[in-house]
Amino acid sequence: MKTPAQPQTMRPDIVISADFGTSAVKVIALDSQFRILARASEPYPLHLDAGGVAEQMPDDWWRALIRAMTRLRHDLPDLKARVGALVFGSQMCNVICVGRDHQPLRPCLSWLDKRAAPLGRGLVGGFPEAMGYNLPRLMRWLRLANGAPAKNGMDPPAKYLWLRENAPDIWNETRWLMDAKDWLLLRATGVASTSPESANLTWMMDSRPGREGWSPKLAKMIGVDLDKMPDIVDGASVVGPLTGRAAEDLGLGPNVKVLGGASDVTAAALGSGEVADGALHVCTSTSSWIAGFFPSRRLSVANSYATIASGVGYRPLLIASQENAGSALEWTARVTGADTASGDDTDGMALAYADTGAPRPDDPFFLPWLTGERAPVDDDRLRGGFHGLSLHHDPATLRRAAVEGVVLNTRWAYSKVRLEKGVQTDGPISLVGGVAANETYAQMLADALRREVRVGAARYAGPLGAATLAAPVMGWAANPWQAARRLRDQTTTATYTPDPARMTALDARYARLEKIRRAALRAPFGAQP
Repeated sequence: MKTPAQPQTMRPDIVISADFGTSAVKVIALDSQFRILARASEPYPLHLDAGGVAEQMPDDWWRALIRAMTRLRHDLPDLKARVGALVFGSQMCNVICVGRDHQPLRPCLSWLDKRAAPLGRGLVGGFPEAMGYNLPRLMRWLRLANGAPAKNGMDPPAKYLWLRENAPDIWNETRWLMDAKDWLLLRATGVASTSPESANLTWMMDSRPGREGWSPKLAKMIGVDLDKMPDIVDGASVVGPLTGRAAEDLGLGPNVKVLGGASDVTAAALGSGEVADGALHVCTSTSSWIAGFFPSRRLSVANSYATIASGVGYRPLLIASQENAGSALEWTARVTGADTASGDDTDGMALAYADTGAPRPDDPFFLPWLTGERAPVDDDRLRGGFHGLSLHHDPATLRRAAVEGVVLNTRWAYSKVRLEKGVQTDGPISLVGGVAANETYAQMLADALRREVRVGAARYAGPLGAATLAAPVMGWAANPWQAARRLRDQTTTATYTPDPARMTALDARYARLEKIRRAALRAPFGAQP
């Protein structure tokens, strides 16, 4: 008598990757060829208020993830049986006070929150001083951490001081000080952990090769007990399986492997496919940055950029971050009454900037520093504005000037980074991020940088890059670098070649803008006497 055939168990063949940005989470389900099988985006609120307040509720992120997973399961009915791994990427430089019950004790201080700027300047300054930094403390930070806290209050140390002074009861109750991804992993697995990038930017981590880890000396300088800091884990490591509650929330099996994940900068770098030493890419979304991997630590105090320890093997990742890009374009579209009617924010912005008319010699200049700036000048007091407005300038002119202003601000940072030893300055430069889908922006960037611009997986570079971290545990690639190189070959969506006439015109505009910028830097609007 034959034994009845047993039903075959389906081998997991899908990775879920979720990228938590400032305004929404993008979630994708992808297969071994990194093809997106289903995707969903769900928004959540950001509370802004006077005095630099910018807060979010961590529970809003989790609820948005649940909604997105519901949509993915609708598109892929057998999703639960097929998912083998879950990986998160997220915004960073947030501060969440987490209690012993794993619940946030107050709203998250967003990376955009700058109310702690005066405390930040006090932390890093003091005689003997250079460029706003106390020299003995600066030298220790540079030697151990390859950088120092920003003076604009956006980095976690200033936020820690603000919490300790303004919410002492919550500070004392805090079991863990966490970044966004850290809390999401805790919610998913019950395990407290953080990534190298988030740890590095607390400025309490020693990032010297072979010595990576929390530094008691740096923690003492800031005044934080390292017992409040979670363990640092590699992004490609398995943190744990989903808890029963998390599995139920997300509609996934309890044996799904949850990876350490990465910050948005590491995820975008992997998603761009530019993983060779010195190969740069530009990521433009709410904010913007120029980034690239290097074989050793790099630092420019004068231009406010440095390498941080990335989420994969602590490999140095150079970041020159600018605060205002897509946010400045969105603001300009809103105040000029642009039509952004679309079911997707990115499509809506593309619609607003689809036809702004041909550039004119008397177009106004736009400084996009609506929330200060970070690189190549670190000053939260800087403020943006239009220069050279006339009565005949219409809303389309202002939108045209806004695109140019964001592009030329990127050129400003690029002009510093391109001088770094080992930077690749030939060939196309990759562009990713939501704004990369805007053809007007991408072409103008090519003209301004005088380089061919290759647009990669514009809207999904973050979640695709984060997904490369799961490739080894799924058996799809030997390591994340191999998977990322495959992404570069298969995600090019468009290429933009510099226009010689526009290059010359933008060179002239940039020269005039430099004079305006210098004047603004000498007397930043909003600076305290």
